[in-house]
Amino acid sequence: MNFPANLRYTKDHEWILLEGDLATIGITDFAQHELGDIVYVEIETKGRPLAAEAVFGTVEAVKTVSDLFLPVAGTITEVNPLLESEPEKVNSDPYGAGWMVKMKVDHPEDVAALMDAEAYQKTVG
Repeated sequence: MNFPANLRYTKDHEWILLEGDLATIGITDFAQHELGDIVYVEIETKGRPLAAEAVFGTVEAVKTVSDLFLPVAGTITEVNPLLESEPEKVNSDPYGAGWMVKMKVDHPEDVAALMDAEAYQKTVG
């Protein structure tokens, strides 16, 4: 499995890439593998301020539906438009074309408190 070192990770299997006060968020390679074939992504929270760990959407796989949790507080500014027609991108490229949302982060320093790649890899075994 792939755990890019430039990302931070949550216990709920989301990743975040911070650039200034803007962040890109998706689910990890481990998460997409556990979910199986992803068939639908629903995110209807664009423009709404949300707290850290708030549910910002859901991902539907063949065998389950799972909530998506925001790693840090902020406002979602963009939802990946590709996922509407090609949700399987989350399976094939979870850290690239399969990203889920971009957001303006309220407190960029909060990202540093999340797990680094090594800690996340230990968490998922």
